Amino acid sequence: MRIDKFLKISRLVKRRPIAKEMADQGRIKVNDKVVKSSYDVKIGDVIEVGYGTRQVKAKVCSIRETTKKAEASELYELLD
Repeated sequence: MRIDKFLKISRLVKRRPIAKEMADQGRIKVNDKVVKSSYDVKIGDVIEVGYGTRQVKAKVCSIRETTKKAEASELYELLD
């Protein structure tokens, strides 16, 4: 699954076009490497998303094509 789609489905980012734009600006890292929006997410990847001055770090626990809002947080585990 593409990183922009994963961020939208996991609700770490509200909309997919915003996730794509963030990746193209270099504000998304996976395993300490800046990635493009087409990066293929794998279970165990550590994703860092930069929201202005705030950084969110999450580990991918599961990958699903669709999810309900209540179950979205099961797709990742927040780190520090």
